[in-house]
Amino acid sequence: MTRPAWLGGTIGVVGLVAVWWLLAVTLLDRGSVVPTPWEVVRALGDDHRLLWTSARSTVSIAAQGWLVGNGLAIGLAVLFFGVPVVERVLLQIGVASYCLPIIAIGPILTTVFDGSTPQKALAGISVFFTTLVGTLLGLRAADPASLDVIRASGGGVVHQMRYVRLRAALPSTFAALQIAAPAAILGAIIGEFLGADRGLGIAMVNSQQALEVPRTWALALVASAIAGLGYALTALLARLLTPWAPRGNPGGAR
Repeated sequence: MTRPAWLGGTIGVVGLVAVWWLLAVTLLDRGSVVPTPWEVVRALGDDHRLLWTSARSTVSIAAQGWLVGNGLAIGLAVLFFGVPVVERVLLQIGVASYCLPIIAIGPILTTVFDGSTPQKALAGISVFFTTLVGTLLGLRAADPASLDVIRASGGGVVHQMRYVRLRAALPSTFAALQIAAPAAILGAIIGEFLGADRGLGIAMVNSQQALEVPRTWALALVASAIAGLGYALTALLARLLTPWAPRGNPGGAR
């Protein structure tokens, strides 16, 4: 008898909450540094307005950064695929954006740009490299036989891209987009840490400074839930748009 797919995840969540509660009331019970799960749930209810407005702001910023960063990555990968010199330059730029700690470039962006632009930029930078690499790998994974058919029919590079490579790249690209969803949330929150009027990041800072421990944990829980939801929604979209892809890996990546 096979177990339902959701059973393992449910058992894991219940076990995690149980361990959290046990640690909160025993080993880590030092001046309410770690609140119990019930205290966090109560904070979710008491501070629901703050949580909602903060989450809405962060999601908006992260979504805009996600769209721009992924759009640039996919567009550049498709546009310059097959041009080795440009590909190498793109990958070097991508590696640089991935290796640079966003906590270091955040203050620079904050001094250069006004408003929410720094947070959006950090969210976009957080997703660029992953999606660039995923798209390039997917474009290279095109079936050689299908490419030969296009060539035999008189088609060129554009036809190969349109009819074969783009379709072949979808599973790998969606796998990258799944990873990019939580990364965009993280980038936006770090940007808010460095200076913002509203959002989950600045709300966490304010709650921490006010010693509102349950509220701080509630904000962190909401941020984690949003990141997980973004990952799950992208996975669902991948299943709907790439039903032919293998299901063993995120997004159906090979």
